[in-house]
Amino acid sequence: MPTYQNCLCTLARRSFAVLVALAAWQLFPAAVPLSAQQASITLSQAVEQAVSKYPAIAASLEQVSAAAAGINLARTAYLPRADFLGQINRATRNSVFGLLLPQGGIPSISGPVLGTNNFTNVWGSAAGLLVSWEPFDFGLRRANVEAAESSRGRAEAGAGVTRLQVGTGAADSFLTLLASQQVVIAARAGLERARVLYQVTDALAQNGLRPGADAARARAEVAFAETQLIQAEQAVDVARVALANLLGIQAAQTVVQPGPLLDAPPAAAPPAGALADHPLARQQDAAVQETQALQRALQHSYYPRFFLQGSTYGRGSGARVDGTTGGPFSGFGPSVQNWAIGLTVTFPAMDLPSIHAREQVQLHQERAAVAQYKRILQDLEMQFEQAQARLQGARRVAQNTPIELDAARTAEQQATARYKSGLGNIVEVADAARLRTQAEIDDSLAKLGVWRALLGVAVAQGDLQPFIQMAGR
Repeated sequence: MPTYQNCLCTLARRSFAVLVALAAWQLFPAAVPLSAQQASITLSQAVEQAVSKYPAIAASLEQVSAAAAGINLARTAYLPRADFLGQINRATRNSVFGLLLPQGGIPSISGPVLGTNNFTNVWGSAAGLLVSWEPFDFGLRRANVEAAESSRGRAEAGAGVTRLQVGTGAADSFLTLLASQQVVIAARAGLERARVLYQVTDALAQNGLRPGADAARARAEVAFAETQLIQAEQAVDVARVALANLLGIQAAQTVVQPGPLLDAPPAAAPPAGALADHPLARQQDAAVQETQALQRALQHSYYPRFFLQGSTYGRGSGARVDGTTGGPFSGFGPSVQNWAIGLTVTFPAMDLPSIHAREQVQLHQERAAVAQYKRILQDLEMQFEQAQARLQGARRVAQNTPIELDAARTAEQQATARYKSGLGNIVEVADAARLRTQAEIDDSLAKLGVWRALLGVAVAQGDLQPFIQMAGR
């Protein structure tokens, strides 16, 4: 029958083997395939790749291109307009005196009234060109171009917001994946300790040195540690899929390179910037400018419009002034030519009430946009202060977790020693082991918590580059 000392020796040998295995696993990550190491990605690379490949970025850039095309469209108003016309018809030639109000249903007939009312029909034809150009417009076209330019500015600012959001999502997913992997490391270490404890306790119970309840409790601790490891590995898989989606690659190809993110974070935070430079603030400021540009365009719309016009045309008809008709193909082609040049002036005299109403609409929209801009600045200031508070709290936690871990290790050692000497029970050892595993998780996540808080400060300032530079040092 094995003695208590033999069981302790067995426990020591197995513990030493476990420690050697854990040390080898920590010190020699060469167990990871070489192809995976070659495909590893840093945080800066993850952010850059997400910003370049994520579909939302492409959609924002296309919106910018559409707004730029709108500027070219507005500038085409400076060009002359040329309208070509060609027509051939077969129709009767009856005409009457009298007025007919402008409409689009009854075609007009030129020529004298012959007093006939029959269905004699002839060929008619026409071909012509009308060129029209507006030499000056009191600033209307320029105002429309400025409105289109302001739309492009708003689209560009929106693309900046999308870049910030996608980059933030990539960096956050990167940190989440690293944190999940650290939890897996701590959970595996906790599982190995639980298995060693169960092996020792089970051996003691089988030899009558400990009650069977101790072995059952130790087995339950192994099952709990296994469940904790499964949950941690599940979190890793979920985080890897989220990051792969942002990067546009397969989840199996997503291998992260921690770089300095597992080391102590820098003591300095990203330098503070002006809140007005935040992409959200720039986007809303562009919206204010757009409403102002539309209002200026309305203010230039109640002016006379002058058009220089030139026309040349030819017409043909099988009908004659004396009431007779020509041959079967008479009028099939234009036979009479004319030309004309002139100046046309139009003025929307009765549009003033509607223009004034539209100006009021734009005025209230401008005021709403300005109020929204002020609210965004206020929210950004609050978010920055909250991010600073989270950073301070994360630093304090990172300073405290080493103390927690050291105390937990000491407590586990003492509980194990008491259990070996018969002064303690299995519950104390199990609780101490759980406490150590949790302390290891807390300590491994504390540094990443500071990095995440630094990311929050950078996001609140609207610029990820200072954070990326610190993370890539």
